Amino acid sequence: MITYQIEKNLAAEEFISVLNRSTLGERRPVSEPERILQMLEHGNLIITARDHNRLIGVARSLTDFTYCTYLSDLAVDLAYQHQGIGKKLIRLTKLETPKAKLILLAAPKAIDYYPKIGMKQWEHCYFIDNEEEIISS
Repeated sequence: MITYQIEKNLAAEEFISVLNRSTLGERRPVSEPERILQMLEHGNLIITARDHNRLIGVARSLTDFTYCTYLSDLAVDLAYQHQGIGKKLIRLTKLETPKAKLILLAAPKAIDYYPKIGMKQWEHCYFIDNEEEIISS
């Protein structure tokens, strides 16, 4: 039986494990446990899926709970994918932040997933990795 809950103290080791058992570990600093720990400490909405207490899925978000929710990490163990767990984690995230717009950047392997569950694509997204990249005028 899969259970879902909000977790405020998710262990970095568990998070790294589920990231590695999903496709998301390829794009997260899983070899930097201190950085992962900071990601968990500063994510203010973490919803997990567990099968008999084993972490099999996580949705980690940053939110103000009223205007904007950024779903930074959605990871589901490959052995549990295609069972609706990711969709349930997204639904529970949205239920915790009903007035906020839920926003995410799709991982390359998940681009086709989000439209299938009803999410809309927005083409006007920008990012920057380093302060040095900002052009002086």
